[in-house]
Amino acid sequence: MNEPTTHRRTAGHETTAVQIHTPTPITRPPVPVVPVQPGPIPAVATIVLPDGRVITGYALNPVQPEPVAAKPPVSRAAVNVALGGVGFLAVCGGLLLLTTFIAALTALITQLIILAAVIFGGWIAVQVFSAGRHRGGTTVNIRKAVFRRNHFHG
Repeated sequence: MNEPTTHRRTAGHETTAVQIHTPTPITRPPVPVVPVQPGPIPAVATIVLPDGRVITGYALNPVQPEPVAAKPPVSRAAVNVALGGVGFLAVCGGLLLLTTFIAALTALITQLIILAAVIFGGWIAVQVFSAGRHRGGTTVNIRKAVFRRNHFHG
């Protein structure tokens, strides 16, 4: 394929020598082998089937389930319900005190209004009933007054 031909080649297409590169393998350091202690040899079990066949194999140990964490003596739901009840009782006590305070404040305001009405009414009654006995001062009787264009002419 790289043999010389009779065809004319343009500049830049000269043949070059082929170089072959051989990769060098990467060597890893040897991994130390950890010795493993041999476990106990399991017992061989033999089972005879009803039709007379014999099956021999190693007995499998049953899988032990994971130990379950010990449950607390009281569940969290019960503790939450109890805490909610305590909070509800505290709120109800506060609401009871609040309604009692509002009722007492309403009664106080009502009594103050009644007291003001009695005092003010008594003062008006004294003014009305004492007017006939009082003879001092100037009395002005306007009977023949004339009002013209919103002006008083006496």
